Amino acid sequence: MRKIVLLLLTSAFFLACSSKKDQENNTKTVFRYNESAGITSLDPAFARSVENIWAVNQLFNGLVQLNDKLEVEPCVANAWEISEDALVYTFHLRNDVYFHDSKQFKEGKGRKVIANDFVYSFSRIIDENVASPGAWIFNNIDKSAKSGYLGFVAKDDTTLQVYLKKPFPPFLSLLSMQYCSVVPMEVVEYYGNDFRNNPCGSGPFKFKLWKEGEKLIFVKNDNYFEYDGNARLPYLDAVAISFIKDKQSAFLEFVKGNFDFMSGIESAYKDEVLSKDGTLNKRFANKFTMYSQPYLKTDYLGIMMDEKLQKSPLKSKAVRQAINYGFDRKKMIAYLRNNIGTPANSGFIPLGMPGFDSTKVKGYYYSPDKAKKLLAEAGYPEGKGLGEITLVSTSMYLDLCEFMQSQLSEIGIKLKIEILSPAVHSEMVARGDASFFRKNWTADYPDAENYLALFYSKNLAPAGPNYTHFKSAAFDGLYELAASEVNDAARYNYYQEMDKLIIQEAPVVPLYYDATAIFYHKNVKDLTSNPLNLLNLKKVIKINIDK
Repeated sequence: MRKIVLLLLTSAFFLACSSKKDQENNTKTVFRYNESAGITSLDPAFARSVENIWAVNQLFNGLVQLNDKLEVEPCVANAWEISEDALVYTFHLRNDVYFHDSKQFKEGKGRKVIANDFVYSFSRIIDENVASPGAWIFNNIDKSAKSGYLGFVAKDDTTLQVYLKKPFPPFLSLLSMQYCSVVPMEVVEYYGNDFRNNPCGSGPFKFKLWKEGEKLIFVKNDNYFEYDGNARLPYLDAVAISFIKDKQSAFLEFVKGNFDFMSGIESAYKDEVLSKDGTLNKRFANKFTMYSQPYLKTDYLGIMMDEKLQKSPLKSKAVRQAINYGFDRKKMIAYLRNNIGTPANSGFIPLGMPGFDSTKVKGYYYSPDKAKKLLAEAGYPEGKGLGEITLVSTSMYLDLCEFMQSQLSEIGIKLKIEILSPAVHSEMVARGDASFFRKNWTADYPDAENYLALFYSKNLAPAGPNYTHFKSAAFDGLYELAASEVNDAARYNYYQEMDKLIIQEAPVVPLYYDATAIFYHKNVKDLTSNPLNLLNLKKVIKINIDK
């Protein structure tokens, strides 16, 4: 009898413990999303793709950060000064920022972040042995004797100075990029290349587990330094990332509630989710929240402008302008993208970028009559003698290309669409072997210089982003004036003049300015984005709902 009582008491004890554990698990908030493209590295030095950037942003911090309005705000640095000649930036660091716990620290406890950590982190980005794709950020660093031959100087534990060779107004924005996150030397040197899957930062979440291609888990950093009022961030207990490659399957998992968040909209299910005016269909309106805003991304057709065009009708500016007038961007966005995005009827600089002004920069609009008149002026009345023009693209954008093919045929321009794999397409465009190609440009930082750099003659591909090989002394002169202009209004004026010049010469056919479209369940609160499409989870709240 005593054995039976003891057994019952033991069972009751374990049941009570199990019940308590289940209760605790039910109160834990785990934010789940899918990354179909995969993640290649958790090392900030390789935060090039959107997928890597999103993950790195949860684990690491930089000197500064951007808010949802793309304004530079303090982060590890709580204040800074810029010298009168705009060549020396002095940052004052917080005294309460700590790296995550790691075995490489004394007693395994994360140590304080100091100015020398940024000297190490920035120097690592430009180290040729590291081969970071973000090394270009520091191309303007002054490595002369006055800066100690590094360009980065720790005056003391909380004071960092950065020296530039020449003024560059967007520099603070550049420092907000995830490449510029602070990393601890001890941990990086210990793991070497394996730091990619053993990351240690100072961000709102800590690395927990990564089974590549299956699951990636971050957990709350209880020692994080940022607060929301009186509440220490982050609110979430964990972030779990899955890697389902098939986007249709991932969408179904989102609908079932197994993912909290979905970004972007695929053609396979866009009509199921969105109405033609770009709002949520009624069947999902009570289940999801949709958040959309301008995204700093311009989709365009590029035209090779160098000697390879000698025998091409695209050599004629009138033909290039005719193509720009020859299709209906508004209809293209409505029918093929459910009005997610804005027709590019202004310049190359996208809607949402500081300095964008559609009243000052007038682009192209749909005008078959103007297109036909320009073709006649170029010697191709009604397209006679023009021949077939080949446009290279990838299968992802075939519908857009076919739309333009159909509309341009009505004015006498015959397009032949050649579909290539993404890798072959990118290489062909970079080498300058494509005379007419589809491409897009997404901002790295919120300054229009990032877009206009595509037309600066010293940035010719493949070393730079000038894929069209556009060359103009007038453009270059304005570009160089703007690069050192610290007054925003004056700099924006230079940008608008350059944009007008691009529209006039037509080395590109702007298609549309993109927009973000993110979807999340109703129990998720305060999930926003910015025009750079950055995923920031530190202020997100998730309310657990019993299923």
